[in-house]
Amino acid sequence: MKYEYIEHTADIGIKAYGESVAESFANAALGMFNVMTDVSKVEPIGEFDVKVESDNLENLLVDWLGELLFLHETQDVLLSEFDVKIDGLSLDAKVRGETIDREKHELKDDVKAITYHMLEVNQEEGYLKVLLDI
Repeated sequence: MKYEYIEHTADIGIKAYGESVAESFANAALGMFNVMTDVSKVEPIGEFDVKVESDNLENLLVDWLGELLFLHETQDVLLSEFDVKIDGLSLDAKVRGETIDREKHELKDDVKAITYHMLEVNQEEGYLKVLLDI
């Protein structure tokens, strides 16, 4: 299992798994975009480079997902593939997707922001938790 949704009153939580922190970050991104649309219908035809640095892994996660949300909003794209590399507290990723096509992509929930509530990156257990404001 790559990720699962955590029930929350007004928001959507994601618990993402991975054999590495980078894989968990990629799966969290996949979970976030699956909140917005059916990611299986998003073709990985356009590529973007994303680079983020932070002072701890939790902030790196928020910055990473926030950067993807910014890309989504400013470039009008949906993303479906995430190749993430993390070195210390620096993240370097290639992300792929396509321009939103309202006839092809059914838009579901609109993610407004990434929150710090319930935020957790657990390297030993191989998971992370993040809450999305919808």
